[in-house]
Amino acid sequence: MPLSRSANAVPIETTLGEAGLAAQVWGATDAPVWLALHGWLDNAATFARLAPLLAEALGVRVVALDLPGHGRSPHRGDGGDYSPWGYLPELVEVVETLGPAPLTLLGHSMGAGVASLLAAALPARVARLVLIDGLAPLTTTPEQAPEQLRLGLRARRRPRRGEHGYATLETALEARVNGGRTRLDADTARPIVERGLRRGEDGLLYWRSDRRLVWPSLLRLSPEQMLAMLDEITAPTLLIQATAGVLGERALLAESCQRVRRLQRRVLSGGHHLHLERTRVAEVAAEIVRFARLDDISPPQ
Repeated sequence: MPLSRSANAVPIETTLGEAGLAAQVWGATDAPVWLALHGWLDNAATFARLAPLLAEALGVRVVALDLPGHGRSPHRGDGGDYSPWGYLPELVEVVETLGPAPLTLLGHSMGAGVASLLAAALPARVARLVLIDGLAPLTTTPEQAPEQLRLGLRARRRPRRGEHGYATLETALEARVNGGRTRLDADTARPIVERGLRRGEDGLLYWRSDRRLVWPSLLRLSPEQMLAMLDEITAPTLLIQATAGVLGERALLAESCQRVRRLQRRVLSGGHHLHLERTRVAEVAAEIVRFARLDDISPPQ
């Protein structure tokens, strides 16, 4: 049956948890919950084209968060932690807020790494894991750790520059397309950019995200620590890898996949944001729907 959009295409805006994390929600309020986590410097709108398809085809409720410091969610105070594990306390609270039933985690890029950590830490609360062009947090070897620490401290000592404003949405969109770490076109980036902007008192548009998100992490997990986390994931897991994404460049990818004991891996044509590309999103949704339906009837392996 072809995937199609319905009334689910328009999300509901809400906030969750004591931290007041902003979220967009697709699907019925009494449906099984899928908690969606976006990538670095993105926001909940990265799921704007995928979530309606999943809500319609699977009868689920997709709750897409703006992680702290991103989108419309609050920034952290001075010294706040934007490491992948730094998001977990708020996410544990959100999971508890969403009810006692185990839920599905849907993560893209950095959000996939955060989802993997959460699934490792709370295996009883995660029924299923769906990862899009991401699997685990970035790592450094013990030998690289001192230089990583220096980079992080150096960034925090630099004077903060004033914010750059944009006269129009189109100029901000052009800046995101030309200045992003991963390649994406204007149509793909538009939902993220639209949600990620605020209008200043001077009439210009500014990014909502915390500028400290671009600071290098002070520390990262070691490869051994990362692999040990993956060992603890018990949920059925679907990994969708993009042919022109970033996951294929990651060291230890093959071993990482082997460590997740119930992992299915699919390689699809598209870029890092293939779930947001108009020509790719239906194929991504179809793979996820197929996985979710098979998982409902298949015993653990």
